[in-house]
Amino acid sequence: MQITLLFLVMSLFAALWLRSLPRKQRGPAAIRLSLIVGTVIVVVLAVTGRLHFLFALLAFLYPLLRRVLPSLLTGSGRAQARPGNQSHVSSEVLDMSLDHDSGTMDGTILTGPMAGRTLSDLGESEFLELLRYCRAQDEDSARLLETYLDRRFGDSWRADDEAGSNTGDSGESGSGSNANGPLTESEALDILGLEPGASREEIIQAHRRMMQKVHPDHGGSNYLAARINEAKECLLG
Repeated sequence: MQITLLFLVMSLFAALWLRSLPRKQRGPAAIRLSLIVGTVIVVVLAVTGRLHFLFALLAFLYPLLRRVLPSLLTGSGRAQARPGNQSHVSSEVLDMSLDHDSGTMDGTILTGPMAGRTLSDLGESEFLELLRYCRAQDEDSARLLETYLDRRFGDSWRADDEAGSNTGDSGESGSGSNANGPLTESEALDILGLEPGASREEIIQAHRRMMQKVHPDHGGSNYLAARINEAKECLLG
């Protein structure tokens, strides 16, 4: 009875502790906690001479463990590799994100009449209105938005872009370098999806992984490729 009560109290404290952690840390923490609890249970059963109950329970749970354990281990690996799964490129008007696994881009509008909205919520006419605003305010923002439109709609949006046909395709013109000056270390880390203190090998791997998603030869963007290369040079230079 006392052991059962102690187990319930410990379970309650463990649940509260897990809920206090950030969501992306709960999976790995739950697995570590489960291993610790399992070890304690084995020791207690061995000391009290009840270890045979554990073997009987494992025999009963073995079919379930064969199904669940691989997915738990895979999920843990994804949680630990979270830094680098998503990158951010910011400009005066837009904060763009790129998911490394799916290649999906999305963004938040930072300034202007549509500030606070996400790109995935905009309609076609709103995209053209936003593009005109970006071209008037900031060249980098216009290039970022054109990159997003190319990835989402292909070339079909350009037929309705009268300003673009008159002024030329700003998205792929020029060198694609940062018009606002050299990247800071923080900006370079955001672009490659890394955390401070990343090793040389982590930087190289993140750069390679991102270039596979956005390289112009794979239907990507010259502008994003240039920013990714610039981020690598900034961190390794």
